[in-house]
Amino acid sequence: MRAEDVAQYLQDNPQFFEDHAEMLSQINLPHPHGGRTISLSERQLLTLRERVKELERKLHELLEFAKENDALQLKVHQFTCALFGPHDRATLQHLIVHNLRDIFAVPHVALHLWKDEPPSSEVLAFADQHKQPVCTHHAVHDTLPWFGEAAEHLHSFAYLPLRAHGQTIGLLILASEDKQRFYPEMGTLFLQRIAEILGSTFNLHV
Repeated sequence: MRAEDVAQYLQDNPQFFEDHAEMLSQINLPHPHGGRTISLSERQLLTLRERVKELERKLHELLEFAKENDALQLKVHQFTCALFGPHDRATLQHLIVHNLRDIFAVPHVALHLWKDEPPSSEVLAFADQHKQPVCTHHAVHDTLPWFGEAAEHLHSFAYLPLRAHGQTIGLLILASEDKQRFYPEMGTLFLQRIAEILGSTFNLHV
């Protein structure tokens, strides 16, 4: 008989444990960390302790994730408030770049509005195609020169197409020398919030 058959039989016949309670108390099992044998009840207790530790670890991860989200939400709020005021478009662009570096610690920022700096057809097609931010380890099309002398040292990028009334009006790129700062699998919810805020803001100045 296979071990799987025994396991299935015990699952299908829980009465077996009540009928053979004395036998169960006599069963000894290898200790999970070796060295000695332990009773079935001790093994069950160890299993429960391991499960509790795993649940505590997962809870800690969830709490840390919640703290990170709260911190990001606060930064988005601070960033939004910093844009309030009767700014002209040039001043607004300067404020955006400055606050992205100051509040979010993004080392390199490139912001192009099509009205001021018409893009290449490839960049325009890229921005029109992507409705959500795109994170990558490589610069897209001809955007790397937008970062000047720092370009050759950059290894991660976040592309945020900016839209107003459903039309692409520009592109914001965040970049870093750290390859893990922006990566393809990362969540982009807060990046999307920033893109939406800027799209609405520039809509008032275009």
